[in-house]
Amino acid sequence: MRASRLMSLMFMLQQRRAATAAALADELGVSIRTIYRDVGALQAAGVPLWTESGPGGGIHLVEGWRTRLDGLTGDEAAALFLAGAPSAVADLGLGAVLTAAETKVVATLPPELRGRAGRLRERFHLDAPGWFNREEPPAALAAIAEAVWAGRRLDIAYDRSGRTVRRRLDPLGLVLKAGTWYLVAAHRAQVRTYRIGRVTEVSKRDERFTRPEGFDLAAWWARSAAEFDRSLLRYTCRVRLAPWAYRHLRHYVSPASAEAAVQSAKGPDAGGWYEVTLPTEGEDVAARQLTGLAPDVEVLDPPSLREALRRIGAALAEANA
Repeated sequence: MRASRLMSLMFMLQQRRAATAAALADELGVSIRTIYRDVGALQAAGVPLWTESGPGGGIHLVEGWRTRLDGLTGDEAAALFLAGAPSAVADLGLGAVLTAAETKVVATLPPELRGRAGRLRERFHLDAPGWFNREEPPAALAAIAEAVWAGRRLDIAYDRSGRTVRRRLDPLGLVLKAGTWYLVAAHRAQVRTYRIGRVTEVSKRDERFTRPEGFDLAAWWARSAAEFDRSLLRYTCRVRLAPWAYRHLRHYVSPASAEAAVQSAKGPDAGGWYEVTLPTEGEDVAARQLTGLAPDVEVLDPPSLREALRRIGAALAEANA
């Protein structure tokens, strides 16, 4: 942790040439005393820093000095974008070069390397929050990553519910979601997602393809994930929510469910209650989710869900009698 902070401090001073200890401490989230200790460590390592007290003083970097990190290779610069995800770095074979913040590092790179690092952002995306938390060995990942980077077409065999299908793809990017790798690729001009753990064969072709103009991997993934979440919501119920439950609904149901419920909301009534239509994955899921909002929730429809909540409430009362 300290090594990353020292590197961030060095890059900040390289960009600004001078700053007060208070400003640096605030930005790095540490005490002023820690900043002075870090300055001493950098000085001991050969970084030409000096301090000056009084008005206009602060911590200064000798004019003209720059870190030797300007000599990073393209692959090393690319790896910095994944420094916070060591498993992704290892899977892609890039190697962890540094763990400092990517923005501070890229600011020090020469223009030609900034372009290379930007290409990585276009082709690799890390979606950190959990989804279906299960890791899988990415057997085909290395070959697919090479094709993504080089812009070459792929032929793959893909396991779809026990049946093998074959596809010729234009590989646009890779996404790491909660330990699972996905390939985003165009097939017959339609962009789709392929789980790499289900790729049983992969062959890189010689011909290159043209990336769709303006294609944004992160934005496409966000839209695709939202559509997938909505596709799971096949059950709907009508409920009344007290003010507290209405405000905190998003903490108990999925973002897509909460958004749909808020859009459907009627009220508040004289007592401050709202009536919403809530989509979920099923009645069992709805019962578990709504239990967390008790006693500020009333099921209006369907009757079976209202009965399910009544049984849960009775069981809770009995267990805590």
